[in-house]
Amino acid sequence: MTEIRWDRMTAPELKARAAEGALAILPVGSLEQHGPHLPVWTDSYCAHEIALRGGAASGKPVAVLPPMWLGLSEHHLPFGGTITLDHATFHGVLRCVVRSLLADGFGKLLIVNGHGGNIDPLAVSARELAAEFGIPIVVTTWPQLAPKEIGAILTTQPGIHHACEGETSLWLALDAAQVRQEKIAESLSNPPPNPPQGMVRFWSFMERAPRTGVRGDPRAATAEKGEAILKAVTEALAAAIRDEALWSAPDQVWAPGRALRG
Repeated sequence: MTEIRWDRMTAPELKARAAEGALAILPVGSLEQHGPHLPVWTDSYCAHEIALRGGAASGKPVAVLPPMWLGLSEHHLPFGGTITLDHATFHGVLRCVVRSLLADGFGKLLIVNGHGGNIDPLAVSARELAAEFGIPIVVTTWPQLAPKEIGAILTTQPGIHHACEGETSLWLALDAAQVRQEKIAESLSNPPPNPPQGMVRFWSFMERAPRTGVRGDPRAATAEKGEAILKAVTEALAAAIRDEALWSAPDQVWAPGRALRG
């Protein structure tokens, strides 16, 4: 089997992979509380596993970087166990990764995100970095790859929440020893009512998931559900990697003297 993990390849092997036109894949997660029953690097670990599985299933030349384990997680700080970046630093780290990839000979990047707090910042960063460096940079957050399939697999919630039926099922499928199963019964929160639609403000997770920091019901988690979620997400990610429409060079909107179209 061809090695796709960046951290397991040598520098000459990576130079050769870049020369093939390989896609660099960066999993992005966080280091934050996931209730009393899941490890704090849940988002990073799951994003990395999904990136590896999707990359391998695509049949395309890829190189999957180690996960970027720091994200924007200030809303989890009240529960402890959380390390976070601010937005400027987060963007700065991503920019340095892109510059390094270009120096290494890679010309396209897929970011596989595993943390909800990174969604908006990644959308902005991907657009700005693509315009700055002139290469395709695509971002996906893995639960958004197969929302209908995930919703049909879960029994207590319509999608992935936080340390919930879905994320706990993933851990049970990937490494059940990491789940403190004796703590699951005490992991439920009583979330307050949702705020009015169309309104944005900062809410800590102490406000959104009082007492435990869990949103959703992990008691319904099973390894079988986790395997089904992994299959659906892997297939969707592999299809996206094969989709040539995603990997065309971005329009050079900042090009000097660029003429308007139409």
